[in-house]
Amino acid sequence: MIYAIMALGIYITYTILDFPDLTVDGSFPLGAALSAVLITKGVNPILTLFVTFAAGAFAGMLTGIIHVKLKVRDLLSGIIMMTALYTVNLRIAGRANLPIYNMTTLFDNDFVRNVFKGGLAQFSNVIIILVITLVMKFLLDWYMSTKSGYLLRAVGDNETIVTSMGVDKGITKIIGLAIANGLCSLSGCIFAQQQRYFDVSMGTGTMVIGLASVIIGISLLKKATFLRVTSSVVIGAIVYKACVAIAIKLGMPSSDLKLITAVLFLIILVLGMDRNKRKKVA
Repeated sequence: MIYAIMALGIYITYTILDFPDLTVDGSFPLGAALSAVLITKGVNPILTLFVTFAAGAFAGMLTGIIHVKLKVRDLLSGIIMMTALYTVNLRIAGRANLPIYNMTTLFDNDFVRNVFKGGLAQFSNVIIILVITLVMKFLLDWYMSTKSGYLLRAVGDNETIVTSMGVDKGITKIIGLAIANGLCSLSGCIFAQQQRYFDVSMGTGTMVIGLASVIIGISLLKKATFLRVTSSVVIGAIVYKACVAIAIKLGMPSSDLKLITAVLFLIILVLGMDRNKRKKVA
């Protein structure tokens, strides 16, 4: 479910804007780095959620400015920002790895220990993450029903119509990229607190995981019209990570995690292409 929050951000860039944004490979660890540093300085863990979202949104906004204002291609804009964020994350953390063991986090504090007692204590992490994920999902649903949200979807569908309405499509893209990377950074923040460390390489492959989650969710639940697309994305992220967990349980070493991720993503893409071809033939 932590990755589901990141997948919601990928959904905005990949599905709505059709923007191959590799910034997420840098904004995910950005949230983790900021979170770890703030917690070591005694900042309230809840406050880190807002700070990391804002930082990720700023990174996404810069990607949008590079693309819209400087006329750099979308893919290159993301690569440039991702590369820059690698150094930024190192500067923020001060080193490549920053542990936050025995420190107050979202999952280990006086409030959590008082509320989750007895047998419920073992489910505290899952419940906390579930609440945050649902809050972000419903907030995104709400945003998509606003005028700005409709314009965002319109830009992805037909830029010409948006321009004819007198709306700056570039600003709309920048807003979409900011929200998407804010969600990715928030996901990294929660991940770092749950795993109790920051590592500069933890964002590698984030884009692939997010894309796989989005494609799985949309493909599997396309006929479930009673579900919103955001719900499908969340479920897709859970199914995807479950597949990876099953592969490891079956005996594959954890060092092969990136290979498993790549192979699963390839299979998902191929199956999705085959389904689209069959539909066209029909």
